[in-house]
Parts: sequence; C-alpha cells; structure tokens
Amino acid sequence: MTHPSLIRRPALRVLDLFCCAGGAGTGYARAGFVVDGVDVTDRPNYPFTFHRGDALEHLDRLITTGEIERYTLVHASPPCQHGCALTVGTNRSQGWGRQHVDLVAPTRELLDATGLPWVIEQPNGRAKIRKDLSLCGEMFGLGVIRHRNFELGRWTTAQPAHVAHRGRVRGYRHGRLYDGPYVAAYGSGGGKPSVAELQDAMGIDWTDVREELTEAIPPAYTQWIGNAFLTTAGAVAA
Repeated sequence: MTHPSLIRRPALRVLDLFCCAGGAGTGYARAGFVVDGVDVTDRPNYPFTFHRGDALEHLDRLITTGEIERYTLVHASPPCQHGCALTVGTNRSQGWGRQHVDLVAPTRELLDATGLPWVIEQPNGRAKIRKDLSLCGEMFGLGVIRHRNFELGRWTTAQPAHVAHRGRVRGYRHGRLYDGPYVAAYGSGGGKPSVAELQDAMGIDWTDVREELTEAIPPAYTQWIGNAFLTTAGAVAA
C-alpha cells in the first residue's frame, strides 16, 4: 500500500489574468501556487510563465478546450479606468467616459463558466463588484494605503479587521504639500515617490518600471488571499 505522503498530488495552480508585472501572481506564488500570467502587453519583468494575449480570449479558449481544469483558482484584475475613483470624475468632465470599457461583467461571466473558484480585484470606485474583501497596505505594515476590493466566486472567507491609518499619504494635494508615512503609488508628478521608494513601499523588487509599480497590487494582499483560500477550501499542496 502506498504511503499517503508518497501519493503525487496535482500542483496548486493559479491563472493570473490581466497580470501586469506580477504583483498579484507573486503573492499567490508565496502562498504555494504555481502561477501562469496573461496580459495583452508584453511584460518582460513578469517572474512566472507568461502568455501575451487578450486575457478574456485566452480564458475562453481554456474553457472551450478543457485546459482550464489544470487550474485550482483564477484571479482577474481587469483594467479599472472605467470606474476608478481617481479617473471617473475627470473622465466625465472631459467627455472621456466612453473611451474606457467596463470589463468586469464579461470577466465575471467567463469566470463563472470555468466552474472554478475565482477572485476579481478592483480599486475603490464605481466598478460593480461585491466587496467580499477589502484590503489595504496598513494591514500588512506596508508604506502604501492602496485600498483594493475583491469579489470572491465559488468560495468565501472572513473579512479581516481594517487597521487605522497612521497618517496621510505624502505628496501634493490641490497645491499643498503634505507629509505622512505613506507614499502615493500612482502617477509621476506632485511630490510622487522615487521608483526605489515605490519598490520598498509595495514590497516589489523585480521591476523598476514606474508604470508597472503604480498598476500593481502589493503581493502581501494575494499572499493573504491565497492562504485564506487554502485554509477555507482545504486544498493540499503537491
């Protein structure tokens, strides 16, 4: 009889859609997952297996061919400009709203079709997702606030307690310079941090591209989510 410890189990694998430079993917890797990323833009700094292409077309193909069964969990971070609090007001005032397509609904539809547990990530704003989880950098002792909301499909976990912020985000607001314990992880002007400061604040050291840093979520978030999923779902690593 084969000892249970010698039974070969399939690896835990996460599909990281709209992966950018791999902030989310790195967190899942630290939680014990094998990571495959998909992004429409070439991402040479992405630290895992990478597929360049349209994320939803790639997911649809995996569902059609049955290859989606290789995965344990699917994470998606569809572009947020349509509903992001940082852009929605400007978009309306400048007549730009129609330039940004809401990808959340079609992403959710395909994620449901996988039959797998899934996660959709979005920033604070008007994106129409359930806020099953809301995380921020202070929960993990980071140098950014960077609130992010997560809708969970086919699994659930408890919301951790939000930790009070220790002060303001450093930088200019309406012509006034503020100091504080956090850096602004967006944009490039108005007293914004250096690339090195962004890397340190976010816990990201594998890319020095500002655009990738400002688009990323800190790996600490998805490491927490990955561990919560493993605990909740009772998954066992290979």
